[in-house]
Amino acid sequence: MRRSPARRRVEGVIDRRGIAMGLWEKVFAAGYDRVMAGSERDTFSAHRRELLAGATGDVIEIGGGTGVNLPFYDGALGSLTVTEPAEPMMKRLQGRAEEERPGTTVVGAPAERLPFEAGSFDTAVATLVLCTVDDQPRALSELHRVLRPGGRLLFMEHVRSDEEKLARWQDRLMPIQRAVACGCRCNRATLDSIKDAGFEVTQLEHDTIAHAPPFLRPLIVGVARA
Repeated sequence: MRRSPARRRVEGVIDRRGIAMGLWEKVFAAGYDRVMAGSERDTFSAHRRELLAGATGDVIEIGGGTGVNLPFYDGALGSLTVTEPAEPMMKRLQGRAEEERPGTTVVGAPAERLPFEAGSFDTAVATLVLCTVDDQPRALSELHRVLRPGGRLLFMEHVRSDEEKLARWQDRLMPIQRAVACGCRCNRATLDSIKDAGFEVTQLEHDTIAHAPPFLRPLIVGVARA
């Protein structure tokens, strides 16, 4: 069936956008650790160390990115499975896992469609990823599904500000932020979404991210039980 000139033009635009996004994902993955170095040093590392000390048993981490969490896991875990949907990030994750934590299972999968049986894990980890998933409620539902009864979700996420003025700025800047940061939406009320997914929040800390623009600074760190 012949395609109309208008349809061919639309498909051409879509193809070019797809190629551009693919190239930007590679650039983003290559520069991620460098761009985040200051915030990692002065905010995230301390939270990762304390939070991931509580990871026990069979552990699943979603959106593992470049593998920055890997050095913080205890060596006595039952197993560690890390998922990542973006191929450029996954390549870096695989390389880092081989070097720093052999035996880690790396799986290319989105958080909304985890290829695991219900009740497969004791601990789930989500750090700076629930802002980026396409469907946050579905991703959290999947985490709840794959956790065993009483399993824990360890989370560290930048979120919607409690200050009305700053929250409005987050909303205004989201189109730019999503484009630059490969889908990041830091104006999400992630804590409410965690509770709505059936988790009971048992520990919670609010913090601000060092070396980040104001609309990216609000941070929550905590533990929730399925």
